[in-house]
Amino acid sequence: MSSSHHHEASNECCQQHHEHHHEHHHEGSLRQKLMLIILSAVLLIVAVLIEHTFHLSTWQLLFIYLIPYLLIGHDTLKEAAEGLLHGEAFNEHFLMSVATIGALCIGFLPGAATQFPEAVFVMLFFQVGELFEGYAEGKSKESISHLMDIRPDVANVVREGQVLSISPEQVAIGETIIIRPGEKVPLDGVVIEGETSLNTVALTGESMPRMITVGDEVISGCVNIQGVIRVRTTKDFGESTASKIIRLVQDAGEHKSKSEAFITRFARIYTPIVVLAAVLLAFVPPLLSGAFADTFAVWLYRALMFLVVSCPCALVISVPLTFFGGIGGASRRGILVKGANYLDVLSKVRTVVFDKTGTLTHGQFAVEAVHPDQFDEHQLLHLAAHVEHYSTHPIGAALRDAFPEEATDGCCVTEVEEVAGQGIRARVGEQLVCVGNEKMMQAIGAQWHDCTHVGTIIHVAVDGVYAGHIVINDRIKDDSAQAISSLSDLGVGRIVMLTGDRKAVAAHVAQKLGLSEYHAELLPTDKVALVEQYAHEHTDGFMAFVGDGINDAPVLARADVGLAMGGLGSDAAIEAADVVLMDDKPSKIALAIKIARRTLSIARQNVWFAIGVKVAVLLLAAFGIATMWMAVFADVGVTVLAVLNAMRALRV
Repeated sequence: MSSSHHHEASNECCQQHHEHHHEHHHEGSLRQKLMLIILSAVLLIVAVLIEHTFHLSTWQLLFIYLIPYLLIGHDTLKEAAEGLLHGEAFNEHFLMSVATIGALCIGFLPGAATQFPEAVFVMLFFQVGELFEGYAEGKSKESISHLMDIRPDVANVVREGQVLSISPEQVAIGETIIIRPGEKVPLDGVVIEGETSLNTVALTGESMPRMITVGDEVISGCVNIQGVIRVRTTKDFGESTASKIIRLVQDAGEHKSKSEAFITRFARIYTPIVVLAAVLLAFVPPLLSGAFADTFAVWLYRALMFLVVSCPCALVISVPLTFFGGIGGASRRGILVKGANYLDVLSKVRTVVFDKTGTLTHGQFAVEAVHPDQFDEHQLLHLAAHVEHYSTHPIGAALRDAFPEEATDGCCVTEVEEVAGQGIRARVGEQLVCVGNEKMMQAIGAQWHDCTHVGTIIHVAVDGVYAGHIVINDRIKDDSAQAISSLSDLGVGRIVMLTGDRKAVAAHVAQKLGLSEYHAELLPTDKVALVEQYAHEHTDGFMAFVGDGINDAPVLARADVGLAMGGLGSDAAIEAADVVLMDDKPSKIALAIKIARRTLSIARQNVWFAIGVKVAVLLLAAFGIATMWMAVFADVGVTVLAVLNAMRALRV
């Protein structure tokens, strides 16, 4: 093995090792925390038994209870101290530390009972809450990092006749890579040899494999199922689809939802108020009662409970976790949401505006009907496909696709001539064939007639005599009608289709899909103007625009929330949109709205549940009815339940 090859392989091993190390570190720290919790719980039970068996002084008891307390609480105390040093004193670690240290000290006041077991238990249960949070966050991250499974580890590149296995980062644009069955496609490119089917489930959430052959594009992150293919790379690793998607998902956490931003601000203001209230609760009633020394211990205990209860963990942890779960759950279904704020907007969408071509339709022309006058259907298609053999127009491609035998049937095509604005004429064998629009038929004096079908009509004349016509149409996607009806069922009041196509074609598509509102023959600037108009008209909800991205980037960016058909990689769409549907299915829009609404409702449940329980226990604490155990439930118990509830957002 050459030294450079060896060096490259070791580089790539380091990178993989670093990623695995990060995952194991998270699992390891959770396992370590669990062991600490179990050990501390055992030591707490031992301490309680010692307290009830032997008659020890308060100081001796303190030292016995300090062992489990410091074992389980050292992290929390350290975080609280660091917070103080950095001027961010008021966090949950600080509240917990003050409350538990207070509980440890309260027994030394005259006439007060010791609260050592309670102090250790509060700290212990706080760590149980942290353990749950860590586990739930790991689960959410995992559901997002299943996307990381699309990250390829190795590329087999052909250099100087040898195949080298190197890291995808080291492959240049234009190099040839070999992809064997079972391997991930490491970089975007074009197939130059071989054919196979690709599993795209990691990108699109769709289990149907995609067949590809020479000339087809492949994108990174798919898995090769059957054959060996050679691919010429068209993008470097940083720009490849897999890298872009991973980057998008990792950045999704940066965009906070309104609820999250509110909770963060709330915690910043709320915690100092709570600490001040606790101090007042400890000192004011005993001072007013006139018997300060006798009643101080009672009110201090209530103030400590007040601190434990009012810790905002449940909100601070569960709300962001819920949104994280929602984004993860959506990504499992091939819906990439670029941030929690877009889930907020999606849940309140009341208007959906669709682009037609490439969104509701496939954007690929196909022959829909053949109406011959002179020949049979097969002959008419045969002649038209031969004449259009050299055409670069999508219509030419549609005719060639409808008659694939034309490449091998040996007919001789000569004197090919394109007539601008009319069509193409050529000699097929002995016959002069003209294929084009009605202008061409008029020019050669052929007696053409119109067609009742909606679509693009291609007329054919042979040796100056009209031979019939072919109807070509853009196919509507199988699930477009379902997409429209699902949106109506969700209460989306206004669904509009915009297109640059002819009015007749637009009316035909709208009627098939059950759409009452559409606008045709629009330029890209007209689309932006209409979208702006819709955005201003709707005050009660938001407006979503759905496009295939290539020419829709300005409109996608202008809408409240832009959804793009990711279409396995239209870059402009992935860049401009807020939500990307990786498998091009319009029916996923309703699913995205459902996921967003569910995520928000879970976040709301957590907020009301947490606040409700806390207020109830705080009132009980102020009247001296609550115990420290209740306080612990109101904080940690509520946090655990809220975190478990937040994890429901993962399941779609």
